[in-house]
Amino acid sequence: MAKKPKEQLEEFALMVTRSVGSLESIIVHSVLFIASFAAVWTGLVAFDRMLLVLTTIVSLEAIYLSIFIQMTINYQAEDIDEIQEDLDEIQEDVDEIQEDVDEIQEDIDEIQEDDKQDDIRDEAQGKTLEEIQKDLQKLIGDISKLQK
Repeated sequence: MAKKPKEQLEEFALMVTRSVGSLESIIVHSVLFIASFAAVWTGLVAFDRMLLVLTTIVSLEAIYLSIFIQMTINYQAEDIDEIQEDLDEIQEDVDEIQEDVDEIQEDIDEIQEDDKQDDIRDEAQGKTLEEIQKDLQKLIGDISKLQK
């Protein structure tokens, strides 16, 4: 898939800004400045003409570099905005998960309360059953006495 001209320009701007901040860029610029002054010293070019050309080139370079750097800053700002949106979405997801966890905890608390009530009910039923068994045994004993 072919890239759009805007995407190509953005990639070029990023490449330029990366290369300007490199050791190679310092070497190239230093060599060009030394060559310019060497051309004056050897008499190939007049000093005024060299300064005019060099000043023009450096000014144009500064203009374009500032544009490329601003494009890079804008590009990074877009990335930061996208990252912030992603973080906001993640925070919303975390909040929803926390709400779910809170609901689950409430359900667990209710189940534990129900279990306690069931235990109390089972204990009461057990006591009632014991009382019924005692009463039954007493009744059986009374019936046996009456039959004799």
